[in-house]
Amino acid sequence: MDGVQTLLVIVVISLTILLIVVGAQVLLIIVDLRRAIKRLNSILEDAILGGGLIRPEKLTGVIEILRKTKKLETHGQESSQSR
Repeated sequence: MDGVQTLLVIVVISLTILLIVVGAQVLLIIVDLRRAIKRLNSILEDAILGGGLIRPEKLTGVIEILRKTKKLETHGQESSQSR
């Protein structure tokens, strides 16, 4: 084989191995995320339905805070800029 063809074969093989490793890592991350979400779901179910430790109105309040478009960092900057 020519030198260019040999280099091309080496690059293709190394990229294939790299993509296989990255794909395996992505699958492990997805499995771990799925496990964490299941655990969080069971904790929230127990807290809301079973023990009553967390009331649903408190959870909706947290969701409303997260949905606000105005960030906390920009909250006090308007009054300091007008001085």
